[in-house]
Amino acid sequence: MTGFLNQCVKQYLRLRMLRIEGFIRAPERAQERWLRHLLDHARYTTYGRQYGFGALRNWADFAREVPIVEYDDLKPYIRQMMLGERDVLWPGETNWYSKSSGTTSDKSKYIPVPYDNLHGNHVAGSWDSLALLYHQNPELDIFRYKNLILPGSFSAWPEHPQTQVGDVSALLIHHMPTIGRLFYVPDFETAMLPNFEDKIAKTAEMAARRDDIVMFGGVPTWILVLFRMILERTGHTNMLEVWPKLQVYMHGGVGFEPYRQAFRALIPSDNFIYQEIYNASEGYFGAQCDSEHNDLLLLADNGVFYEFIPLEDWGTHHPRTVLLADVEIGKNYAIVISANNGLWRYAPGDTVIFTRRHPHCFRISGRTKQFINAFGEELMVGDADKALADACQQHHAVVTDYTAGPVYFQNSRGRGGHEWVVEFRQAPDNVESFARILDESLQRINSDYEAKRYKNLALAPLRLHAVPPGTFNQWMKSKGKFGGQSKVPRLANNRQFLDELLPYAGAVG
Repeated sequence: MTGFLNQCVKQYLRLRMLRIEGFIRAPERAQERWLRHLLDHARYTTYGRQYGFGALRNWADFAREVPIVEYDDLKPYIRQMMLGERDVLWPGETNWYSKSSGTTSDKSKYIPVPYDNLHGNHVAGSWDSLALLYHQNPELDIFRYKNLILPGSFSAWPEHPQTQVGDVSALLIHHMPTIGRLFYVPDFETAMLPNFEDKIAKTAEMAARRDDIVMFGGVPTWILVLFRMILERTGHTNMLEVWPKLQVYMHGGVGFEPYRQAFRALIPSDNFIYQEIYNASEGYFGAQCDSEHNDLLLLADNGVFYEFIPLEDWGTHHPRTVLLADVEIGKNYAIVISANNGLWRYAPGDTVIFTRRHPHCFRISGRTKQFINAFGEELMVGDADKALADACQQHHAVVTDYTAGPVYFQNSRGRGGHEWVVEFRQAPDNVESFARILDESLQRINSDYEAKRYKNLALAPLRLHAVPPGTFNQWMKSKGKFGGQSKVPRLANNRQFLDELLPYAGAVG
């Protein structure tokens, strides 16, 4: 029966691939169609009336009349929706909200997930990712065996119990059709447990008894924790001994390079497939389309209209935007979306660099609020991930988590610098040597950092603190951010996270 279902799904994915090939050839046409559809569909909402959606004829009108916003700008509208008001940002009543956990900020962001967005973007993006995966690897048997996903949870919002809030992964699992649950581990009851520690322990116990897991997904940090639990229970040395049919890891949410070596040690196979996806609380935006390029295809026909702010314009009063047809290869852009969840000209905070055109492929370069530029060095998360991966490779080290920020000038004669807090799963033999290699790698990757580090004139060598295992988890717990989709902020242009973490960790190094 499962073999027949796998063949049926393969046929469906072949048909879906034809649609993907269509928007690869003409993404601008798909984008124009979606802008017209979104504006027409929301013209009678509160926001649509406020900005005259019914009178907007093209993108030039849209860009002129509708402001670029961030979460705080839309927060009053979203609160109205969460209290049950209809037709605010998107037609009808929206009962489901994705709780964004991209940083350890005490303020949570609640992103509307109406039915149109759930199925027309998140679910559609999931199918497109599978279509791209099968197109490159037609021998896969993902729908013959089991798939493990480690989701977050959701709960009723106290101020209006009809409103449900939680991680987008939990919302997708909750709405998964019955037939889909046949291929899913853990069971639905375990997946929806509100306590993440209980969930991961029970998932480990259940998954350790299986030998038919073929694909898994989740944030790398938590997947590694799960794997360690499973190996402790089974006594095996790697995951292929536990799950011999294992073929694919679908990952996203954080840069993968610092974790790649750890996964290769736990899954020692040259044929194992790593597929990156870009599925944020705000939408499903991209998926890796082939194994030869480490970039993502922009999903241009899934309920989202995209604009891009050149990074040099970010933070200006009226930043200019460009459309997909005008993006330049190798240039940093802040992404702006208008989508079928009621986010209009909304900046999620991610930055991207396009690597190809037709297909329009990109890589995530960082966050608009996660960078270090205290001294003109313009260090983005992507560069930090690469340099850390290089240092790990040279020292045979494995990183669990890290964060970094600036060291400010102490006086007129002092020098600034960068300070890193790193938690290792497998520590280097010499932390000072590791820090030196990391610093040299940053200089090689980032010319602005190299210029500031020249002869130690402007910036001193970076400081690195190695902290005990579990430090970041304990810190995240103290922030109320322990769970499936919670992520450590990698870089900050201030010392907020460093000053919180260093005393808490009792770091030495």
